[in-house]
Amino acid sequence: MVGLTSMEITHKEIAPNTVVITITGKVMMGPESEQITTLVDHLLSQAKRIIIFDIAGITKIDSTGMGRFISSYNQVAAAGGEIRMAGAPRFVFQAFHVCRLDTVFRFYSSVDEARDAR
Repeated sequence: MVGLTSMEITHKEIAPNTVVITITGKVMMGPESEQITTLVDHLLSQAKRIIIFDIAGITKIDSTGMGRFISSYNQVAAAGGEIRMAGAPRFVFQAFHVCRLDTVFRFYSSVDEARDAR
């Protein structure tokens, strides 16, 4: 049952300087979620400036998990880039909304919509 309790993260470049980071599972306190900010830092060092988080597969998120996205936002903004959130399940969007973070992060229904946004 490891797959149900852990977070998985993958990424792929879909356009010049644009990367989709797909996150599935639980984004919570612990070393697994640290992978998010570590990967964002690595991608920024490779001059990737548009980061799309495909979060449709997130099954649970806590305040630490949300903090990972806030840290990533700060990293990307400092580098002159942009974060886009794609496919957020309702409960994830609601968590961001309650904290008024939906006014900071841009949410899209799909990765394609996020990619095509201007």
